[in-house]
Amino acid sequence: MTTLPLGPDSALLQPVTAGALQAPNRIWMAPLTRNRANPDGTPNELQAEYYSQRAGAGVIITEGSQPAAVGQGYPNTPGVHTDAQQDGWKRVADSVHAAGGRIVVQLMHAGRISHSSTIGGQTPVAPSAVRAAGEVYTAEGLQPFSEPRALATDELPAVIAEFADAARRAVAAGLDGVELHAANGYLLHQFLADGVNQRTDTFGGSPQNRARFVVEVAKAVSAAIGADRVGIRISPAHPFNDITEDDISVYEVLTSQLAELGLAYLHVLAAPDDPIVGKLRATWPATFVLNTGFGVESDRDQLERLVADGVADAITVGRPFLANPDLVQRWTRGTELNEPDQATFYAGGAKGYTDYAPLS
Repeated sequence: MTTLPLGPDSALLQPVTAGALQAPNRIWMAPLTRNRANPDGTPNELQAEYYSQRAGAGVIITEGSQPAAVGQGYPNTPGVHTDAQQDGWKRVADSVHAAGGRIVVQLMHAGRISHSSTIGGQTPVAPSAVRAAGEVYTAEGLQPFSEPRALATDELPAVIAEFADAARRAVAAGLDGVELHAANGYLLHQFLADGVNQRTDTFGGSPQNRARFVVEVAKAVSAAIGADRVGIRISPAHPFNDITEDDISVYEVLTSQLAELGLAYLHVLAAPDDPIVGKLRATWPATFVLNTGFGVESDRDQLERLVADGVADAITVGRPFLANPDLVQRWTRGTELNEPDQATFYAGGAKGYTDYAPLS
């Protein structure tokens, strides 16, 4: 559908600062799992091309990338924990920067959202030994989630250190920062969620205790690379990956503690009219980024109003960026969008990945 062009004064086209990130516009690329890394988790030339094509985004947030081998949730997702993976990310960073873009890697430890066959026969880890309902994609097709084992209290410092080491590798590779994935039912979200976290130590129970692990990760990562290069994504009460949350006061506890660290941005996945959005927006002192959810199509004009009205400082967009590497240019001109090919979303080669035609 063709729309009217955006004027130069459009809220979406104004620059915004998020810590060390200087974004030329407020249309950011959301993290999108694409399963195109090498089998060992090394980002490759195809991924470098994919991300550099989308360098017009205010900031690119990469697909979720595991900070440790046991944190991998799906086949062919990139990692950030080996020298080869770091070299692969350098290739991506250099390519995006050459195209004038900014890129942060999303650190995603899948926790219980995995299968032992994906992680070399290991048992997935979680805050508690609670198996997720449903199935997960593996190299052998869909299989039920493996039953995880609960992380012992004395194991947690090592997991925290893995996040910090991954962040150091990301910055050493030339990426502009990291985003901690504490949303969508993965490990950090599992610690926050009262329906999954059944711990009786100081990392479970009260909202303060359930927030503790995520805060400790954020502190360690901030100490490793600087808080101004660290963002965090949350999705309060989002049921994806069998998450149940009756007590979302944990998010007010979490963000009040994170605010003291001086993080670059808070990235919230929620409906704009969800009361939690306004509540967190009012108390978060830094850049506030909103994703309206992957259950609804991104509407350019609605997103423009959200930024113009101060609901968010920037917005993240997912599926439109899949099929439109030059999305910012298309939205600016008001031109037709390519339709994404859902059959190619996950896994494969260049088809449905780097072969979408840009504007002439």
